[in-house]
Amino acid sequence: MTDHVRIRSGAYADSVTLLQVSKRVAGTPGVAEAQVAMATALNLETLAAMGFDVPAETGPNDMVVALRLADATLEDALAAVEEALAEAGRPPVRDGAATTAPPRTTAAALREAPGDAVVLVSVPGASAFPEAMDAVEAGHDVMIFSDNVPLEAELALKRAAAGRDVLVMGPDCGTALVGGVGLGFANTVRPGPVGVVAASGTGTQQVVCLLDQAGVGVSAALGVGGRDLSEAVGGLATRTALARLDADPATSRVVLVSKPPAPEVAEAIASYAQSLDVPVELALLAPGTDLTSRTEAVLETLGVEVPRWRRWGEPENASGPGFLRGLFVGGTLCDEAMLLAADVLGPVHSNIPLAPDLALDTGVITSGTPVAHHMMIDFGDDALTVGRAHPMIDPTLRRAALSRAAQDPTTAVVLLDVVLGNGAEPDPAATLAPAVAEARAQAAESGRALPVVVSLIGTDADPQGLDAQAEALAAAGAYVFTSNAEATRHALDVVTAAGSPLVSAAADASVTASGERR
Repeated sequence: MTDHVRIRSGAYADSVTLLQVSKRVAGTPGVAEAQVAMATALNLETLAAMGFDVPAETGPNDMVVALRLADATLEDALAAVEEALAEAGRPPVRDGAATTAPPRTTAAALREAPGDAVVLVSVPGASAFPEAMDAVEAGHDVMIFSDNVPLEAELALKRAAAGRDVLVMGPDCGTALVGGVGLGFANTVRPGPVGVVAASGTGTQQVVCLLDQAGVGVSAALGVGGRDLSEAVGGLATRTALARLDADPATSRVVLVSKPPAPEVAEAIASYAQSLDVPVELALLAPGTDLTSRTEAVLETLGVEVPRWRRWGEPENASGPGFLRGLFVGGTLCDEAMLLAADVLGPVHSNIPLAPDLALDTGVITSGTPVAHHMMIDFGDDALTVGRAHPMIDPTLRRAALSRAAQDPTTAVVLLDVVLGNGAEPDPAATLAPAVAEARAQAAESGRALPVVVSLIGTDADPQGLDAQAEALAAAGAYVFTSNAEATRHALDVVTAAGSPLVSAAADASVTASGERR
C-alpha cells in the first residue's frame, strides 16, 4: 500500500459532491481508499485518523485528495479523480426537453414563486440568514435545512415570521411533510389524520414510521428546528405550527415531538396546546418518556390496536463485562437512548450529553481515544458536520467508530440506528452490513462475541426497502428493531445480563454524596 496526498488550493465543491467523488474513486480497481474533501478541521482530523499525512499549512479553502493505492498507479488514480470531479459538476441532460436557466438569486426565485410556495434553504449555515429572511419578508413559509446557523439569526427570523403569520421550519430542520410532499430526510408514509409538529428530525421519522406500520397515516409533519423549545427561542415556531394544524380539517390528532425541552417552555407550550380544538399528544423526551410509548398512546386514542413492532435477526449475549457503545446518526434517537440507558446504567458520556460533566470532546470521537464509560455519539451533531455531509448521507465517521468499538475489549454491545427515506443513503445496508460483519469477526478473532443492535427507522414504501435493509443487517449478525426504544432496552438487557462490574461502578457514580441520583 502506498499513500499519496495532493492539495488543490482554492478549489471548492460541496460536501455531498465530494462524497460522491470519493465513493467513485474508491471503486477504481487498485484503489484501497480515497477521500476527497475540503480541508476543514474535522476533515483533517478524519484524514489523520485514517493515517494520511496532510501538510500542516493546509487550510479550509483547500481541497485534499488523499489516496491509498494497492496496485493502481498514481497517474490512473488521479485521472479517476479528475473524471469524477468533472462528472459531478456536469449538469444533467434532459433528452428532448426544453431547459430554462434557474433564477440566480433567491429574490429572483421569489418573484416567480406562487404565493403558497414553501422556500427550502440549504446553504452553509453562515449564509442561510439573508436567504431565509428574503422568504419571510416575501410572506413565504421557509424550511431551513442548513445547520450551524447562529442562534441570534434564528431568533431574528422567527420573530419576524411571528409578525407575518409565516412558519420558519428550522434551522437544522431535517424533515418535513407539507401538502403531501416530503422535504429533506422524509419517509414515504400514507396520508391520514395525524399531524406532527417536531423540534426533531429523526424523532419525527420514528413517530411517522411507527404510525405507518400500524396502518395510520399522516396529514403533515412540520419541523421547527431542534432549538425551538429551548429557553432562548421559547417555542416561537412551535406555536405557529400547532395553530396551522389546528386549522387543518385533515388533521384530527397532533403529536408534538421534541428532544428534551426547556422545562418552562414545555409547560407554556403544553398550556397553549390545551387551548386548541385539536387534541395534542405530547411526545417530549424526558426520563420515563419515549417516542414509541407516546405513539402507542396516539393509536389508543384513535381506537387502533397497537401492533407488535417488527424485528429481524436473533438476540445474542455479551461475552462478559463491558460498556454500551451507541453510534447514532439521529440526534433525537441518541437522546432517547441516553435517557433510557441512564435510568439503568447511570451516567452515559456523549457529545450531546444529558449533563455538562458527561461531555465528550469532538477530538476524542474522531481520534478514537478509548473511553472507559458507557458512551453514545450523535454523528449528526453540528460539530461533526462542518464541511461534511450529514451521516445519513456520508457514514464514514461512524463506520470508523464501529471498527474501533469492535477492537476495544471493553465494548459489551454496540447500538446503532439506520434511518431510511428520501434524501438518505440509497442503500445504507450495502456498506453497514459488511462493516457489522467485519466488526463481529474482529471481536471473534480475540475470543469475544460482539452483539450489534440496530434501530431501523423506515417504511415499506421507502426507496431503500425496509425489509431488504433489515434482512441484510440481520444476515450480518445484527438484531434489528423498528422501535428505537425497544432496541435500546434490548441493548441494556444485554449489558446488565452480563453481570458487569463496570455497569455497577457506573451506576454507583451517578449517586451524589447525599444519596440523590443526578
